[in-house]
Amino acid sequence: MPGLIKGPALFLAQFAGDEAPFNTLGGIAKWAADLGYKGVQIPTFDGRLFDLDRAADSQDYCDEVKGVCHEAGVEITELSTHLQGQLVAVNPAYDEAFDAFAPETVKGNPKARQAWAVDQVKKAAVASKRLGLAHTVSFSGALAWPFLYPWPQRPEGLVEEAFSELARRWLPIFDHYSDNGVDIGFELHPGEDLHDGATWEMFLDAVNGHEAARINYDPSHFVLQQLDYLAFIDLYHDRINAFHVKDAEFNPTGRQGVYSGFQKWTDRAGRFRSLGDGQVDFGAIFSKLAQFGYDSWAVLEWECCLKSPQQGAAEGAPFIARHIIEVTDKAFDDFAGGAVDRAQINRMLGI
Repeated sequence: MPGLIKGPALFLAQFAGDEAPFNTLGGIAKWAADLGYKGVQIPTFDGRLFDLDRAADSQDYCDEVKGVCHEAGVEITELSTHLQGQLVAVNPAYDEAFDAFAPETVKGNPKARQAWAVDQVKKAAVASKRLGLAHTVSFSGALAWPFLYPWPQRPEGLVEEAFSELARRWLPIFDHYSDNGVDIGFELHPGEDLHDGATWEMFLDAVNGHEAARINYDPSHFVLQQLDYLAFIDLYHDRINAFHVKDAEFNPTGRQGVYSGFQKWTDRAGRFRSLGDGQVDFGAIFSKLAQFGYDSWAVLEWECCLKSPQQGAAEGAPFIARHIIEVTDKAFDDFAGGAVDRAQINRMLGI
């Protein structure tokens, strides 16, 4: 029978800060636990909370990190390498913008930046193994994104080569993850080459269906694209290794639609919202994930153009807890049935 989804949990990236309790792992983990969260997803790119280089080298440090979280009252759900994963593949059009995610030593040097990013993502696999984790979450990066809309017409073979190159960059990383007994779930996200089911299938074909390649399911990005986020689970549930519980809304007008006319977040047709304030049918999502046996964490990734992060975090834990389904091992019809022998069956069928 389907397993029990774990949670609620909180992705710490949007809450980390320079003031206590948000500037240390112990402080922010205790704050999350006091709000009702049972797990935390740790951003490996924030040195205030986690030292990835040290974690990859030291079991003692990883044991210390686990101890800090345990003392605070939470488990570690996954390590996140979203920013480093983004830098595994960057189209030159975005070099300057994405340098913001890189250390000073590699800024302005795309090859060095990519090598640093690959090393970081690989270290997350080792650190996850030391922490006793099976899953990580990340971004794929993007080479083809500037050519999303086919105008001017794309040269023949451009998209195919972009995905072939993306696969060449990720395959050695996937092998490294498999060697460490860990997988990596990509958040399918506009701005990434992997942003919907079609691009996921193209990539999965290019990496020969590698078992380490997984999906961090986040319905908010599908609402903004007007993709059927429930049918997505039907299609790809066997590859979902993580779940970002994030809400969104799409309200097109006569002035704007999916592309939102370069408007700021509060004025866009598609906006991220706090849990329960958007249009995502989480009851249906949790039901489908339970149906297909998803047994990992439900992690709040908070982003909202209106509500404060403090209110969003406080409301998020009970929201997720209410939606977690404690699955039964006995269907309703099982209660009505009873044992019958072959003779009874024949009589009931008139044979």
